[in-house]
Amino acid sequence: MRRTINIKSYKPVFFIIATLLFNSCASNSRNVDSLSLFYPAAPSKELVKNQTDTFQDGTPVLTSETAFKGQDSLLVTFAGDLMAHKPNWDRGHFDEIYEDIKDKLHECPLVFANLETPVCDSKPYSTYPNFNVHHEYVEAAIDAGFNVFSLTNNHTNDQFLDGINSTREWFAKKEAETKETQRPVYACGLKSKPEDSLTYRIIKQDDWTILFVSITEILNTNSYSTYIDYIPPTKTKRQAFIQEIKKLNDENPHDIFVLSIHCCDPEYIFTVTDNQRNYYLELLDAGVDVIWGNHPHVSKKWELVPDENNVPRKLIFYSMGNSISAQRTNPSFSAPSTNRDYTGEGYMTRVRFVRENDSIKIALIDPIILTTYINIHNRYQIKILNDDFISSIKTSRPVWSNYLQERKKLMEKISGTVKWH
Repeated sequence: MRRTINIKSYKPVFFIIATLLFNSCASNSRNVDSLSLFYPAAPSKELVKNQTDTFQDGTPVLTSETAFKGQDSLLVTFAGDLMAHKPNWDRGHFDEIYEDIKDKLHECPLVFANLETPVCDSKPYSTYPNFNVHHEYVEAAIDAGFNVFSLTNNHTNDQFLDGINSTREWFAKKEAETKETQRPVYACGLKSKPEDSLTYRIIKQDDWTILFVSITEILNTNSYSTYIDYIPPTKTKRQAFIQEIKKLNDENPHDIFVLSIHCCDPEYIFTVTDNQRNYYLELLDAGVDVIWGNHPHVSKKWELVPDENNVPRKLIFYSMGNSISAQRTNPSFSAPSTNRDYTGEGYMTRVRFVRENDSIKIALIDPIILTTYINIHNRYQIKILNDDFISSIKTSRPVWSNYLQERKKLMEKISGTVKWH
């Protein structure tokens, strides 16, 4: 059984909501009609005129930011791929890429992103098929608010061992520099020696502990693959990896276990194979709480997996799409549903975890659609794809406005599902 929930673009919301994602009264009925997700809704009571914090009867208006005040909770953002095509880095002004989402990113203490390029200052910037950037490119993303990075993907070894070592060393230095700051940086997935075991990070935030692992199932070349947390998608390798996950889960006390998987699914395809889904469910059973998938460069559905008492415990993101790229260099203005055009959008999703009676549940899922917009100066920028932005360019760039209006409708069809396991 399942219930489908359409993703909506972000808007400021003032709405009354319950304090639980699920109706916990339906303890063993498995009645999905009793499940409800937090999404903006029209207030059920009249608001006080010229006021947005209380209803006329004095009841406070709750938002996604205030609903959990006083509860032991943690808000985390999961985003998509940070790509480095030539139009992304040749432009300079890297800070402008994130200008529109910076405030939103900083609302969460932990923001996850997949960095799909080596970072090697001793080599020139390079675009597809062999990416490379200098540290300034990544610094701009960090300044914007991204601070937890997956470094494992099919482009990790684009610059061979020099690129792997340079990337690992630069992030190690950045982790050390930011360790005592309000916003530490974390990165995972690269080894200093081939014989090293699977890498992982222990992330401390307030009174919460996150265990973070990042792997890739695919590489463009096998060169120096032993320096990468690379798990080929064979039955034998996957079963061995599941045992490794169980061991990490048992040996490292934590509240949330996040696993980044750069999956072997083909790019630009929206479907999820039964084989991949079943494997992910095995990983959840092994102790993982959030599977954060990437690689397809288009957004896919997500799944919320509740326990036998209707309480949401686990989450699978099959693909978040791109956060920034230049894969949609020539938008299909007359045919916005073209597959390649989906590479121009992705989403970042805020997830609220709540600790209750020594257990963790998922209490909020808040997806925000992002678009890579090419401005009048031909610079690529991340924009929140909502009605306000679409209206703001309607007069100056009507073709773009109409195109993005259709793109927004298409992205809103991507759905999250609640599934029993």
